[in-house]
Amino acid sequence: MNKNVFRNLSYGVYIISTLDGGRGTGCVANSIMQITSEPATIALSMNHDNFTNSCIAKSGRFAISILSESSDSALIGQFGFQSGKDVDKFEGVGHALKEGLPVIDDSCGYIVCNVIDKMETSTHTVFLGEVVDGDLLEDSPAMTYAYYHNVVKGRSPKNAPTYLPEETEGADSSAAKWVCSVCGYVYDQETPFEDLPDSYKCPVCGQGKDKFRRQ
Repeated sequence: MNKNVFRNLSYGVYIISTLDGGRGTGCVANSIMQITSEPATIALSMNHDNFTNSCIAKSGRFAISILSESSDSALIGQFGFQSGKDVDKFEGVGHALKEGLPVIDDSCGYIVCNVIDKMETSTHTVFLGEVVDGDLLEDSPAMTYAYYHNVVKGRSPKNAPTYLPEETEGADSSAAKWVCSVCGYVYDQETPFEDLPDSYKCPVCGQGKDKFRRQ
């Protein structure tokens, strides 16, 4: 089976937020779907290994910040490639409280849900949430999963349902590549990597030039 066919399904790129006690936490997700319009309900798929999963289960609430094509891609590194167990993911990130949950300022819209049901699979929990608030924040196209991979050149965290370990398959294996050891971003710009300034940072996870490895 060619799992790359799943990339032809329509996905967005979202930051899911909830509360860890009184502290905001969250992660990146792409598997979200509106189920009904009245009352409005949303299904969210979340890996069991994500710290955010257990926090949603305890709090019974989650918010969705819809990233746009103009959103800072470093948000994906901030929320997608480190655990809320270890860091405060909202530190230094502009956000506002909506219905008591943090939502990202640098997004094109948000949705806040109360969990009303859930279904367990072998690897993921599917939370069903009833929408209690939502609004548009900016007039910018929503970032799609395809845009993230093809334009931003980002990769999926290992806990994402769409993660493929062979994501670089089909690339020119004869050419040397510089790859971020944190998030897997492949540098392929015209300027040779060696000529980049020491201040260069990965556009996906924000790590420094020293985190890149030649492959």
